[in-house]
This record gives sequence, structure tokens and C-alpha cells, in this order.
Amino acid sequence: ENAVDVMRNGAADYLVKPFEADELKRVVDKYLRDIDTANDVVAEDPASLNLFRVAARVAATEATVTISGESGCGKEVIARYIHDHSSRAEHPFVAINCAAIPESLQDSELFGHERGSFTGAHKARAGCFERADGGTLFLDEVGELSLAVQAKLLRVLQERRFDRLGGIRTLKSDFRLITATHRTLRDMVEVNRFRE
Repeated sequence: ENAVDVMRNGAADYLVKPFEADELKRVVDKYLRDIDTANDVVAEDPASLNLFRVAARVAATEATVTISGESGCGKEVIARYIHDHSSRAEHPFVAINCAAIPESLQDSELFGHERGSFTGAHKARAGCFERADGGTLFLDEVGELSLAVQAKLLRVLQERRFDRLGGIRTLKSDFRLITATHRTLRDMVEVNRFRE
């Protein structure tokens, strides 16, 4: 008798007692599908819905994530979704396209620099690790980083500590790392173009 009123007042669905466990599962599954697509992402095909379900599970962890896929397939959308649905959502989401940074500036962009550390460094600048403190750092096209920067990146991942270029003190940052690439990193490792 109250089903119509309940639905008008915002209920997602209702079950009439007694109900079977399968019926409850069907209603809950439908509700979870609706939640996955209702907030900020529009997806209808089963593969995309499954991808966002996995992303939601990953968002609940602190795991470092690598997203792979062809250019233009939405890797940053997934990274942002993970950030927005994580405990870090209220903190910065810092996105860096590694392919767009000349090799000579990769150190400065990632680690920051102190005033006078190189020609043209007129003032100190925080790098992306520092800017992402408390939040998420998204390194798009991570396979484009030089081998020397990759070695430094490994230290930051292990210790969450780094030095600005020209700096004399070690800085600490609490960030979650999400990377993306259109390359097959395993193949790059085999030809010594990406550190294992």
C-alpha cells in the first residue's frame, strides 16, 4: 500500500515480504549499477560499467595504480574517478603529462627546484610531488620519463622523500601515485627503456 508513496519520496526500489535472496541481490545489483553511473561518469556498456566497478574498489585502497590503454581512451578520466572516490578526494589531484616535459626539465617539474639551482631559476618552485601532498599524483605517459628520472622516482615511491633540485634538505610528501601509459611497460623493461 505504501510502495507508491515510498517511491515518490526517493526510494530506489522496494521488496514485498517475504522475498527471496535472489530478488534482493537483483535489486541491490541494479542499485549499485545506477550509483556507478549516476555521479560523474556516463557509461552504459557492460565493459565500461565493470571498469568503473573495479576503479571504485581500487579507490578504497592506497594502492599505486598503472592504467594502460590507447591514447585518447580515457585513462585520465579513470584516474580522476579513483581520486574523487578515495579518501584523498578533498586534497589535490595533480596531473602531469610526462610526454610534454622536455627531458632537461623533468627533474625540476617532478621534484621542484631552489632559487639559483640552474640558469633561469629566479625563485624556488615546488614540484609535483610536493604539490600532490595529501592527494593524488597522476603521471600520464610515465613511459616517457628518462631512465635517470625513473631511478629517482623509485626512491620517492619507496620512501616518500625527495630533494628539490639544488636543495639541501629532504622533503616528505604523502601522495597516492596513479600512472598511465599507451605503451607496454613490460616490453620497455625487456629492452632497458623502463626500469623494472
